[in-house]
Amino acid sequence: MATTEQQTTGFGTWDVSEERDLGGGQREMVLNMGPQHPSTHGVMRLLLTLDGETIIHADPIIGYLHRGIEKIGENKRYSQFTPWTDRTDYTAAPLNNLGYILAVEKLCGIVAPERAQYIRVIMAELSRIAAHMVWLGTHALDIGALSMALFTFIEREKILDIFEEFCGARLTTNMMEIGGFSRDIKPSTIEKIEQLLKEFPAAQQDWEDLLSENPIWLARTRGVGVIEPEAAIDYGLTGACLRGSGINYDIRKAQPYLIYDRLDFEVPIGTNGDVYDRYLVRMEELRQTLRILRQCLDQMPTDGPIMANDSNYVIPPHHNVLRTAEDMQRHFVWVIKGFNPPKGEVYSAIEHSKGELGHYIVSDGTSMPYRMRIRTPDFVNLQVLPYMAEGAMLADSVALIGTIDIVLGSVDR
Repeated sequence: MATTEQQTTGFGTWDVSEERDLGGGQREMVLNMGPQHPSTHGVMRLLLTLDGETIIHADPIIGYLHRGIEKIGENKRYSQFTPWTDRTDYTAAPLNNLGYILAVEKLCGIVAPERAQYIRVIMAELSRIAAHMVWLGTHALDIGALSMALFTFIEREKILDIFEEFCGARLTTNMMEIGGFSRDIKPSTIEKIEQLLKEFPAAQQDWEDLLSENPIWLARTRGVGVIEPEAAIDYGLTGACLRGSGINYDIRKAQPYLIYDRLDFEVPIGTNGDVYDRYLVRMEELRQTLRILRQCLDQMPTDGPIMANDSNYVIPPHHNVLRTAEDMQRHFVWVIKGFNPPKGEVYSAIEHSKGELGHYIVSDGTSMPYRMRIRTPDFVNLQVLPYMAEGAMLADSVALIGTIDIVLGSVDR
C-alpha cells in the first residue's frame, strides 16, 4: 500500500517520501535528500528513487540559491559587476573575477601589462589551491574523514591571508580590474607566497598519507561514480570531472590566455573515471599549481606598469594620482562619457578550479551589457549526477556529489 507525505511550498506540492509495492517483496521508495542536508554542499535537493538501498534514479533539483546574477549584470556598469562574480563560486572569487575581466578586455581589445598578467596568474592559481582545499576538506568530511576539513582549512587560511594583504578582502575579493591593477603586489606578499611554496608540499603529503592508501577511503571511492570517456564528452564535462575519465583538456593548454603559454606544467589525467581517480587528478593539480607559482615568481618583471592606461576603455588614474595634464584631461573625459565598450559580442573562457568558466557578453555600445550569460563549470558538471548515481548505493550519494565539486551559488547563479 502506498504511503505519501506531502509538503506545500511556494513552488507547489511535492512528495516528501513515497513507497510503492512492486510485488514479489520488492518496494520502490522516493526519498528526498536535501535541500537542508549538509552533504548537498549548499541548498540542493536530490530526489532519489530507491530499490532498497540501490539508487534507481537521481534527480537534482536546483534553484534554491538563484539570485539572478546574470540579469543583475545587464543592469550594472561593467566595472560595477565585478563584485557580483565573487558571489557565484565564493570559494574561488579571484578566478571568477578573472574570467569576467578577460571577457570585458576581449570585447574592448585591452591587453594588460606584462607584470599585471603575472600577478593575475599568481592570484588565480592561489585561488585554485584555496578552492581545492574546500573541496578536499568537505569531500573527505562527507565520506567520514572528519579531521581533513581542519587540516585543509589551515592551508586555505594562509592563502586568504595573502589575499587580504593584497586587496584587503579574504572571501569576496573583488581584486581583478579592467586593464590590470591599481595596486601592485607588495614584497611582503611575495614573501608569504614563497613561504607557502615551502610549507605546502609537506602538508599535502600528510593528507595523501592519510587518504590515498586508507582502506576505508579506497572502499568509498574506487569503482564508485564511474564516468566513461564517451559519457564525459557527451555531458560536456570539464575540469577534473573530464580529465579523471582520461580526456586531456585544459583551457590553459588548449586555448592559452595571459602568460600560460610561457609556463611549463603538466595536465593530470585519470584512467578509471571513478571518484578515486578524480581525487588523484585534483591532488596532482595542486602540485602543478605550485610549479606554476614558482615559475611566475621567477619570471615576473621586477617593475613596470600594472595598468593599461593607454587604452581609452580603461579607467584613468584616480584624481589623487593624476600626474600630467593629459592624465587629468582623460580622467574628466572618462567621468563625463563613462565606460562604453564598442558594440559586439564576445565569449571568453578560463580554466577554473572546477572546469571551464565562460562569460558571454553582448554590448550595444552603452555603459551596461545588453546581454550577460555565465557558463559555470559546476552547473554543467552537475548534470552527470543521475548517470553516476544509477545503480549506486544510497551511501555513495554523498561521494558522488562531492566528487563533482559543486558550489550552489555558481550552479544557481
